[in-house]
Amino acid sequence: MKAEPQEEHRWLEQLLGEWEVMSTTPDECQSQTPWTENVRSMQGLWVVCEGQGTMPDGSAGQSMMTLGFNPLTSRYVGTWVGSMMTHMWIYDGVLEDDGKTLTLNCEGPDFDRPGRTASYQDVITLVDANHRRLTARVQTEDGNWKEIMAAEYRRR
Repeated sequence: MKAEPQEEHRWLEQLLGEWEVMSTTPDECQSQTPWTENVRSMQGLWVVCEGQGTMPDGSAGQSMMTLGFNPLTSRYVGTWVGSMMTHMWIYDGVLEDDGKTLTLNCEGPDFDRPGRTASYQDVITLVDANHRRLTARVQTEDGNWKEIMAAEYRRR
């Protein structure tokens, strides 16, 4: 079996390269130390985004995101793991009509209500060829989305 990259896989190739990342949270100033992220392709079907940097407490942190596209479901799929937690986030998403915004849905632990799960979204927005934004948000009990983190990525 040999899968061939589709147009949607080529969209993900815009993420390839080396990036400097500055993140913020709604109740915190911009991070003091930028992270770096290296994004590579696996034969045009998957992108692997490997991040590293310093956590707010001064410890080292790492993250890894995989993203691809499943032609059978017409959905973007992927995972995210980080050295700061034990939960593996499983993505299922769509490219918005603007052609620049990839909305990735996932479920995970509710950080405000231990023992429960919550719905989350990681939203990747391509600002231009050398700048992208990631916004992470959680769905509140009333159904609205609350931003919990934002990061600006600048190509190195």
